Amino acid sequence: MSESTDVERLLRSALTPVDPPEALSDRLERTLTEITDAAADELADWELAAMRDPRNWGRTLAAGAVVAVAGGALVLVRTRQAHRRRQARGLRALERSVRDVAGGVRRRVRG
Repeated sequence: MSESTDVERLLRSALTPVDPPEALSDRLERTLTEITDAAADELADWELAAMRDPRNWGRTLAAGAVVAVAGGALVLVRTRQAHRRRQARGLRALERSVRDVAGGVRRRVRG
């Protein structure tokens, strides 16, 4: 019985959640922002006339997918940071982050 208790205690201590360092979170946010901006720039540069040729669809679809994935990840990172800083409620922090990222992508695509 004591071996079982020891194993449980060891597992609890080994599996305690650890918050990542602040520098890692900042680096991740900066990288996701750069990726999202680069993909938004790619989308802003395409011309509708060039889309008649199916060979041109790949880059545009890839850029759209990158904006969606990196932008979504950026929203999650910023939401978590906002929650930590202000102890904001989950949906309110998520809403602010979505607005910030969407506004940034819109500004990049428009020019």
